[in-house]
Amino acid sequence: MPPPFFRVTPQELTLTLPIPPSINQQYATVNGRRILSSKSRQYKTLVAQQILSTLSTSPHRTSLQHNVNTHALILSVRFYFKTALRRDLDGGLKISQDAICHALEINDNRITEIHLYKSVDAESPRMECTLSIDLPMPPARTKPQTPHAGKQRALTPHIRAPRKG
Repeated sequence: MPPPFFRVTPQELTLTLPIPPSINQQYATVNGRRILSSKSRQYKTLVAQQILSTLSTSPHRTSLQHNVNTHALILSVRFYFKTALRRDLDGGLKISQDAICHALEINDNRITEIHLYKSVDAESPRMECTLSIDLPMPPARTKPQTPHAGKQRALTPHIRAPRKG
């Protein structure tokens, strides 16, 4: 793998990472439950270390962190595999996305657009990722006030008592 490449601007984070474990290596079954495998946990730790190390020395760290917390995000990933037919294009997406978002302490639901590419580099398999700022996220929706706000409605039909009379 070539030396890791990182670029941090207020609008994007670009990084070179190792290829994630294959989908068949990402999970293990323990006591009947599917859990993240040790290989996957190691991968996520490695990604976090690389991102945090890069951000710690960047003058754009604060502005990038603000932007990823207030904007929708675009993730572009180019996988460079040893061969074209050995791995599926999307097999490493979820763990990579989770690892990057976890390191940045954001929920991956902020990613509203994904671009995936598959290339071959037998000498230097790797993954090149760019997380870009998109449009600002709209404010959280609140329930509109209705004229009956504050009054509780019964879940069962209201039955009136018969009139005396």
